Amino acid sequence: MKYNRISFLFLLLGCLVCHAQNKFEREYRIKKSEFPENAYAFISLELTGVKRLRFYKEVDSAKISYEAKFKKDNLFYSIEFDKEGLLEDVEIVITEVDIPNETFANITAFLDRKYPLYKIKKIQQQYPFTDTANIKSTLKNAFQNLILPSVNYELIVSAKTEEGRDDFEILFNKEGNFVSLRKLLPPNYDHILY
Repeated sequence: MKYNRISFLFLLLGCLVCHAQNKFEREYRIKKSEFPENAYAFISLELTGVKRLRFYKEVDSAKISYEAKFKKDNLFYSIEFDKEGLLEDVEIVITEVDIPNETFANITAFLDRKYPLYKIKKIQQQYPFTDTANIKSTLKNAFQNLILPSVNYELIVSAKTEEGRDDFEILFNKEGNFVSLRKLLPPNYDHILY
């Protein structure tokens, strides 16, 4: 009887810890005037020849960030900034054939173990900005689509779980090893009138 109570206590604590690691994210399109001034100044100065420039605000349970999405040289890019307007990363939308075979095999092996049924909705190659890297070199590497040791792969995956079907943002490193996972909120349909 005593062991059952202890086991139940550990099970309950384990569920609470696992549930607390979910980060919920939602993305909203915003006006240019709502984008951080220094981030907009950076984009105006550094980006030339871009099409479809749009601005977004991402809100999740941990932080607020801003994204500028655009098309350049037939590729879709996004540049993410923190709430102060400092560069965080540059991402390019890619397909699975753009990922090295061994890396993609590691990614799919992880997904096969984690989810019985899943669909990859979007893949992005991520160039994180670090204090050691130069901003110009980060942009240059992203625009040249180079595969560097610092590159990450961010996948948006729709997966069947015990609660139903959920969307997740899963981050992998260059070798395809798992880095982080967060659950995405369903799309915001506030703009639809019934």
